Amino acid sequence: MTALARETTLQMLGRRVRSPAAWGETVDLFAILTVASLPWSTSLVAIFNAAFLVCMVPFLDVHAFLQSLKRPISAAPIALFLLALVGTLWSDAAWGARLYAVGPTVKLLVLPVLLYHFERSPRGNWMLIAFLASCALLSVMSWLVAFYPGLSLKPYDPSERGIFVKNYIDQSQEFTLCAVALAYPVMMLLREKRYPLAGLLMALALSFLVNMVFVVVSRTALVTVPIMLAVFALLHLRWRSIAIISAALIAGAAVAWQASPQLRKTADTFVSDYQLYTQRNIPTSMGERLEFWRHAARFFVQAPLVGHGTGSTQGLFERAAKEPSWVPGVRVFPNPHNQTLHVAVQWGLVGIAVLYAIWISHFLLFRGDGFARWIGLLVVVQNVFTSLFNSHLFDFHEGWMYVIGVGVAGGMVIRAQRQAAKVGEASS
Repeated sequence: MTALARETTLQMLGRRVRSPAAWGETVDLFAILTVASLPWSTSLVAIFNAAFLVCMVPFLDVHAFLQSLKRPISAAPIALFLLALVGTLWSDAAWGARLYAVGPTVKLLVLPVLLYHFERSPRGNWMLIAFLASCALLSVMSWLVAFYPGLSLKPYDPSERGIFVKNYIDQSQEFTLCAVALAYPVMMLLREKRYPLAGLLMALALSFLVNMVFVVVSRTALVTVPIMLAVFALLHLRWRSIAIISAALIAGAAVAWQASPQLRKTADTFVSDYQLYTQRNIPTSMGERLEFWRHAARFFVQAPLVGHGTGSTQGLFERAAKEPSWVPGVRVFPNPHNQTLHVAVQWGLVGIAVLYAIWISHFLLFRGDGFARWIGLLVVVQNVFTSLFNSHLFDFHEGWMYVIGVGVAGGMVIRAQRQAAKVGEASS
């Protein structure tokens, strides 16, 4: 009996190893683990993503995959990576700095793979649910750490109150995306009169917003939340509903402003940082950004067509820091905290064209109605606007949020389009 059971088990494992469906399930599992680990760890994201890519190889339809790469939504991210690679040839930075600067663009190569896979996988929704559940758990930990700082895995920092892992910028990006993304399913559930589930999701969305109001929030999130809500309102609500909800939001914001010293403190830094920099030449977070932008624009003018090459930004800022025009005390960073300027300095107008081709092609992909389109559109809008103040497409956390969000939602949209086309052909 033992030998028979062993043989049966081995046969079962053999069948699964030879089964494309089993490999597809394994690929989906590692993709889900990747997105679930994103709010918590960088190492786990790298490990699970590598496993995801490896498990796709045995039954990959090479011809279909190569055909999918010809689409602008896939070709544009690949083009930016290739530009970064070729840009090492005219950079004056050390080769170590050049190759290191290529690294942030490598993640863009995963985006076409995700588009291809989730065009075929029916489990795209599980990816979105996994990210939402993971962020909800992180929100609980954030509240615990806010009251018991010793629970944090990070050294105590008063400016990062309520941060269990990573930092308040990454956490605010996650909570903002989740809170606004839930607006669409809440609206659809209310229209279907499924009030209990709509109330549950509304409470979850409010929990993210309340955490940002009373625990910690980044200034970038303060700017982008109203923009993302405005996009939702313009796309999905009537003017009367917009007026009513806007009034409610304004009233809620006023209450939050009065009730939350943390929110007032964060908002006040906009004015205080600017005044300290412009009036007294004291380096502040906002002042440093203005200094970076001013010099980055000058670097771009010096080499407008193809830029100074990959990895050149650090050296350019180091040389600029020795000039009299540099405000004393401003730190030297390898990027100007603006995605367009970061690309422009290294690869000029060619790089800007490729960057905007990525954003525009992905924005056009998500035109129309549907949950997947809403998620994809929201990811693109968030990345575009937060990239005014950071190089978020190249940052690890925000860059992966973009790659995974666009890749999964885009694949779901293409899958739905293909199924609709098949139904149309069958009915005709």
